[in-house]
Amino acid sequence: MRRVRPPGTPRGPMAAAWVPFVLIAVVVAAAVAGLSVRPAEPARHGDADYVIVAAAAGLRWEDLDPQRTPALWQEATDGSVGWLSVRSAHEVTCPADGWLTLGAGNYAAWDTRAVPGRCPAAEPRLTQPDGIGANVTDQPNVVRSNQNRLPYGTTPGALAESVRCSVAVGPGAAIAAARPFGRVDRYVPELPEDPAKLLGDCVLNVVDLGTITGEGAEREAAVAAADRTLARVLAARPPRSLMLIAGLADTESTSRLHVAIAEGPGWEGGWLTSAGTGREGYLQLVDLAPTVLSALGRPAPEKLFAGYAATVLPGRPDDPGKAMQGDRDADRRAIAQRGVAEIFFTVLAIVQLLLFAAVVPVLIRARRHAGPLGPPLPPRRLVVLAELALIAAGLAIPAALLADVVPWWGSEHPAWMFGAATAVLMAVGTLLIRLAPRYERTLWPMAAVATVSVLVVAVDLLTGARLQLNGVAGYSAIHGIRYAGLGSVGLGVFVAGLLLLAGSLAQWVSRRWRPLVVVTFGGLGVVMVGSPYLGADPVGAIAVTAGVCVAAAISTGGWLTFPRFAWAAMTGIAVTITFAVLDLSRAPLEQGTLGRFLTALGDGTAGPAMQRAAAANGLALLDSPLSLLALLGAAMLVFCQFSPWGGLNRVYGLHPAVRAGMAGTVVATLIAGVLGGTALGAAGAAAAAAVPVAVLTALRVLLHAADRTPPPGETDGPGGPLLRKSDDDPVRVP
Repeated sequence: MRRVRPPGTPRGPMAAAWVPFVLIAVVVAAAVAGLSVRPAEPARHGDADYVIVAAAAGLRWEDLDPQRTPALWQEATDGSVGWLSVRSAHEVTCPADGWLTLGAGNYAAWDTRAVPGRCPAAEPRLTQPDGIGANVTDQPNVVRSNQNRLPYGTTPGALAESVRCSVAVGPGAAIAAARPFGRVDRYVPELPEDPAKLLGDCVLNVVDLGTITGEGAEREAAVAAADRTLARVLAARPPRSLMLIAGLADTESTSRLHVAIAEGPGWEGGWLTSAGTGREGYLQLVDLAPTVLSALGRPAPEKLFAGYAATVLPGRPDDPGKAMQGDRDADRRAIAQRGVAEIFFTVLAIVQLLLFAAVVPVLIRARRHAGPLGPPLPPRRLVVLAELALIAAGLAIPAALLADVVPWWGSEHPAWMFGAATAVLMAVGTLLIRLAPRYERTLWPMAAVATVSVLVVAVDLLTGARLQLNGVAGYSAIHGIRYAGLGSVGLGVFVAGLLLLAGSLAQWVSRRWRPLVVVTFGGLGVVMVGSPYLGADPVGAIAVTAGVCVAAAISTGGWLTFPRFAWAAMTGIAVTITFAVLDLSRAPLEQGTLGRFLTALGDGTAGPAMQRAAAANGLALLDSPLSLLALLGAAMLVFCQFSPWGGLNRVYGLHPAVRAGMAGTVVATLIAGVLGGTALGAAGAAAAAAVPVAVLTALRVLLHAADRTPPPGETDGPGGPLLRKSDDDPVRVP
C-alpha cells in the first residue's frame, strides 16, 4: 500500500532524496568544464625564405664550450634552444636512422634489424650520373621496409617531396634530402670553398657536420671540426634564413638527449617546444620536418608527419651554460634516472614480497578462534611493527617523487643518494602518521597514506610536474613518449590515493551522501588528470571517470548490480563523449591525445597508433618491475579476501565505501594501462600504494572482530572507530 504524506507535513525529507543526484550532476558538469579550459599560451615562431638544417649525429650540450666551439656557442646564445629527443623507429637511433627520420618527419629506421654495440656510420650508397644531384640506391628498399615491416606508416623522403628543391652536403644529409625514389636534387660530398651560391640554390639545405663519437681528445676534435664547418655555413647563409642545428642521433647503444638550436628571424632567445612535447625546452626529432615547412610557409604533407612545428616560449636564461649545462643538465639527470628507476622498483617489489610474506602469519594469528586450542593473538609489539612497515611501504612511491627535490643525479653514487633520501622521507612520513592523535582509528592509516599520495602528485602537477620529468617515479624524456603532465606511475598513485581517501571520508556520512563524496573527489581527479595544463592525460581522465563511476555506484553497499553498472557506464560514456567533442573542436595543434587519436581514426591513420600501443603494452608487461608489483598486490588482495584469515571481506562489509574505492582503483588503472600503452604500469604503482594499507586495515579489523558494535546511527567521525589498546579497554567498531 502506498504511503500518503499527511497534509501539512514538510516536504524536506522527500525532496532531500534528490539533492545528492543534483549535486553529482553539478560536479560532473564542473569536471567537464574544467577539462575544456585551455588558457592562452605565449608562443611564437618565425618565418624564413631559406632553412638550413645543420646536424651532427651524437652532438650533446656537454660538448659545447665558448672557447672550443665558438660558432655553436654563439648560435645557442642568439637563438632558441632545447633538448632534442631523438626517438626513431629503433630503441637506439643510429646516425642513418636519425637522418632518415629527419627526412621522413616520422619514426623511421634505415635497417629494421637491431644494431648491437656501437652504431655504424651513415654511409649510403650514392651515384652521381649528372654531377649535380645524386641517387641513394638503397632508398626504394628502405621505403618498402618501413612501410611493410614497421607500424608507423612512414614515407622516407616526405620532407624533400614537400619543397621544390633541396641541397644535401655530406652522406648523412643525402639520406635526409633523398626523395622516396632516391633522388637528391643537389648534392656535394663536402662544403665547397665558397658555399654561398650552393646554399642559395634551394629553399632547403641539409648539411652533415659529421659524427661525434668517442671520449676525451677524440670527441673534442670531432666537435671542433663540426664547429668549423658550421662557422663556414653561417658566414655564407642567405638572408632571412633559419638555422636549425641538431644532434639528431645516438652513436652508441645508450640513448641520450641532444642539442636543438633554432636561430633566425623570430627565433631570438627562449625555449624550443612543440605541441608534441608540451614542455618548454624539449623537442622531438620528428618535430624538425614540420618546423622546416612551417618556417617556409608550406603545408605539411597530409597524414605523413608524426611531429608538430616547433614554437618558442620565453623564460630561458641568456647564458647557454646556465640554461643547458651544470645543475640543469637534463641529459645527465635522464641517464641517471634510467638506471636508478629500475633498481628502485625492483627493490620495492622484493621488499613488498618479503613484507607480505611476513605479515601473513600475523594475519592468521590475528583471527579470533572459538575455543581454547586456537593460537594466541600476535604480540602487541609485533602488530605495531607490522603496521609501521606497511605504512612505510605505502609511502614508498610518494617519497620517491619527493626525493627528486634532492639533486641525487649529480652524486658519484646516484642510486645510494636517491635511496637514502627516499628512506628518510618514508621514515618521516611514517612517524608523522603514527604520532597523529587519530592514529588508533581503524581507517586513519589508510586515509593518511592516501592523503599524502594525492597531495604529493597534485602539488607536483600544479607546479609543472617538475618532479616527474626525468624522475625515478616519473618518466624519462629520452624514451620520447611523455615530456609533461602525469606519468603512469603518478597516475596509479594519484588514483589509488584519491579513491581510497574518498572512500574513507565517505564512511563519515550517511549512505545517501556517500556517492556525492566519491564523485566530488573523482571530479577533481578527472580535472587534475585530464586538464591540458595539469595532468595532460585525456586517456587517463577517461579511465579515472570509469573508476569513479564504479566507485560511486557501490559506495552505499551491496554489489555492482546491472542497473548500477548501467548507470555508471552511461555516466562515464557521457563524460567521455563530451570531452571528446570539446577536444575535437580545438585546432589540430591544440588537441590532446584523445582528439588526435579520434582524428586519426576518422581519416584512416589510426592503425599505426594502435599497433604502437599494442607493442608498448607487450613490452611494458614483460620488462617493467611494476608488472610484478601489480601481480603481487593482486595475489595479496586475493588472499586477504578469500582466505578465512584474510579479513578483507569484513573490512568491505564494515566499510563499503572503502571497497568502492578499491574497485574503482582497479578499474581505472587497468583501463589507463591498456589504452595508454603501459600495461600494468599504473596498476602496479596503485598496488604499491594501496595494498599495504588495505592489509593493515584488514589486520586491525581481525584483531577487533569480537568487539561490540555501536547502536545504529552512531558515528566515530573521520578515521573510523577507535581501537582499544588492550583487551580490557572498551572499543566500538561499526
